[in-house]
Amino acid sequence: MSLESALQSLKRGEFVLLFDSAGRENEIDMVVAAEFVTPEHVARMRQNAGGLLCIAIDNNLAKSLDLQYMHEILSESSISNKEMIMGLAPYGDHPTFSLSINHYQTYTGITDKDRSLTINEMAKLCNVENKQKKFASSFKTPGHVPLLIASKGLLAARQGHTEMSVYLAQIAGLTPVTAICEMMDAETYSALSVEKAEKFAKQNGIPLIDGKELLEYAKVK
Repeated sequence: MSLESALQSLKRGEFVLLFDSAGRENEIDMVVAAEFVTPEHVARMRQNAGGLLCIAIDNNLAKSLDLQYMHEILSESSISNKEMIMGLAPYGDHPTFSLSINHYQTYTGITDKDRSLTINEMAKLCNVENKQKKFASSFKTPGHVPLLIASKGLLAARQGHTEMSVYLAQIAGLTPVTAICEMMDAETYSALSVEKAEKFAKQNGIPLIDGKELLEYAKVK
């Protein structure tokens, strides 16, 4: 499936399946532009992917909100067991987790309606003048949707689903905020294989993009 078809899918508010690489997480994520997210999107990610539903955000947005990576926050905290803090994941990258949030209008924060509101409102922050003030008044932490901060320089710095999904949104001309969720396999109790993801993509008319194609497009080695 071509990159162009994936970009058109994102522009229509539809899903894209994104494979990072066999040498990394070796996982496929369901990806959708956060500005279009509805409760139906969340339900489909919960039912068809089943991993952790997160919001990936552009590094510039994170800086404007004064957000830090969770491993940095914990390193600066009074937590005594510093050896617990993950510096690098087993596949070699630093984690991109930051705070987990709920929009203030949610109830428990976990329902499809609640999470879609949190995701959608996070995307709207990109068009607000005083982002930090709006963020502090609109969201609560800890919540039920983790924020992931894309690395500065995106694919040139890190080639994870966080960076790839934000890059996809950028080149599609959309708000650089995405909702992503890993696809799991209830038969093997592990990540969904590329073969099964290809079958799912074909059956559901969803473009599946290999990270290699994105790296080639971005001219990143």
